[in-house]
Amino acid sequence: MVFLNRHARRPAAQGFGSQSFQEGTRMQSNRNDGGWSPYLAGALVGVLAILSAYATTVWLGKTTYLGASTTFVRGAGIIEKQVVPERVEANEYFTKEKVKVDWQFMLVLGIFAGAFIAASTDKSFKLEGVPPVWKERFGPSVGKRAAAAFLGGIVAMFGARMADGCPSGHGLSGMMQLSVSAFVALAMFFGVGIVVAAMVYGRRK
Repeated sequence: MVFLNRHARRPAAQGFGSQSFQEGTRMQSNRNDGGWSPYLAGALVGVLAILSAYATTVWLGKTTYLGASTTFVRGAGIIEKQVVPERVEANEYFTKEKVKVDWQFMLVLGIFAGAFIAASTDKSFKLEGVPPVWKERFGPSVGKRAAAAFLGGIVAMFGARMADGCPSGHGLSGMMQLSVSAFVALAMFFGVGIVVAAMVYGRRK
């Protein structure tokens, strides 16, 4: 989501005490370009996580926390069910995670709508086939970018299933419960992400 990431940029190669980092922090906490404050957005996500746990407990009788990656697998199951339903019925994973459109499915759809509304209201919305940082490194080919994104998505989903959760599941829902596995998983997400980004994009000049 390009329009959300724009506000999440931070000088990763600079120290926390550096002048550039402090200036960047002041700019983000005192935005005057109409953009959403990342601190406000983060606080709202926290409120949403609490409300979702409360609502599912009261209305559904079972506490369910925010998560996203399972929805994509269910989406794949819904598509596959239209072609080979018997294969889906016999699938061990789908026996555990039912193929259905639940509130988390609607949440993921709402993420796209919410991101569009947020980007439209702060006037940062734009159509972009290739991000500038990718274009600078690998060129303007949309096909190459799409292929890399597709392969990256496969790796991300495979990892999320192995970890039994994605950054939203572990990072938001797991950490709000002070789950040790969530802290470990999130440290791995960010740690490996930094290493892979350095390998793919190299160090900034």
